[in-house]
Amino acid sequence: MTKLLLYTMPILVGLSFSILLLILPSDSVWSISAQKQTQPHLQEMRYVNTTLPKNDNSLTATSSSLDNLFNQVENSVVQITTTIPQGASNVFSPQTPNATALGSGFIYDKMGHIVTNAHVVEDANFVDVTFPNGNRYTAKVVGTDPYGDIAVLQISENNTQQVGQISSTLKPFVIGNSSDLEVGDQAIAIGNPFGLSDTMTTGIISGIGRLIPATAGGGFSLPDVIQTDAPINPGNSGGPLLNAKGQVVGMNTAGLTETGTFSGIGFAIPSNTISKIVPALISKGYFVHPYLGIKGGPVTENLIENNTGLPANLSGIYVDTITKGGPADKAGLNGSTIDQYSKKHVGDIITAVDGHKLLRIDDLASYIDQHKVVGDNITLTVYRHGQDINLKAVLTARPQLTPLIHLSSPQSSVPKPYPHPRSPLMPAPRP
Repeated sequence: MTKLLLYTMPILVGLSFSILLLILPSDSVWSISAQKQTQPHLQEMRYVNTTLPKNDNSLTATSSSLDNLFNQVENSVVQITTTIPQGASNVFSPQTPNATALGSGFIYDKMGHIVTNAHVVEDANFVDVTFPNGNRYTAKVVGTDPYGDIAVLQISENNTQQVGQISSTLKPFVIGNSSDLEVGDQAIAIGNPFGLSDTMTTGIISGIGRLIPATAGGGFSLPDVIQTDAPINPGNSGGPLLNAKGQVVGMNTAGLTETGTFSGIGFAIPSNTISKIVPALISKGYFVHPYLGIKGGPVTENLIENNTGLPANLSGIYVDTITKGGPADKAGLNGSTIDQYSKKHVGDIITAVDGHKLLRIDDLASYIDQHKVVGDNITLTVYRHGQDINLKAVLTARPQLTPLIHLSSPQSSVPKPYPHPRSPLMPAPRP
């Protein structure tokens, strides 16, 4: 039974659950993953923003160079502790204590800004950050982007002089260029798995351009995600994924597993996404994502066979439903229909965006998220009734808690183990 986990580490004291618990006796730390999932899902694992030339990361780092790299960056990674109220009493939790979630984060600039995952901090206004030397500080949550799963904290001690002293010791990471990554490049993860601080693991970049899409009924898509086999586990969320030069190329956020522990497939938000979103979170506290407003899926052989008139070699994304009044609706896109015999007739087939051919829904989601902003125009090449036509859409701000692009998938009766933004996410289906 495969599960996709968001790696925040919950500490639940005195609670009893009817779901799978992983207990760490020494710390009474429990990690929760839901049982009876029939499809993969996500459980939480819990500026010196430098533009760099193309990285030469093709050579694997030696043990000696890894030693040096760790010594250089270890004090730039922190442990983040968030207290989460557990609500009213119930038969499973008569004393209703708070839960404490552990995650990771990394130093972004000398102003005391720390980058982590949005699912690590949840709805908290303040969290605790602990450095490897044991120093612990209060940090204010200055901005969150649940769609991108990115949050920014800032150390906020009351004493101005103390803040100045802290800032002088901070060692921000250099942010690398994730678009230069290639499969096979060295990957190094640093964080606090299971609350074990100062943990380094290594592997390679296993894949690039992955999409972790929303499940039916809620959540949000994470496009252009990095896949790695560097071991990451609960507590690694928000920690940096580094190249062999010690530059941040991603932020660890999730892992695919059948057992509740790491199985060789981990995912990280790319550094270029971090570089795009973090400055807005620092200045405004939020980031506005562009929005198209369609629900669709890949053109498959089965789809072509069941819809008369579609060419055998047609590829692209079929439009299932359209958000009324949204950009796609105003552009004139047609969705699918159901006839009186309950047979589905597919709507428009989007074959390209701004001249870029689309093979998977991943391509459209990544293109909009990485290259477009609210107010931008896009040209959609659409196959309709045997002809190719071009439709122009103007992207708007994404409605609150609405996915960038929904994926057509069978409705699941599996209950979600966590509320938003801890809703499970599923790997994208391939055509």
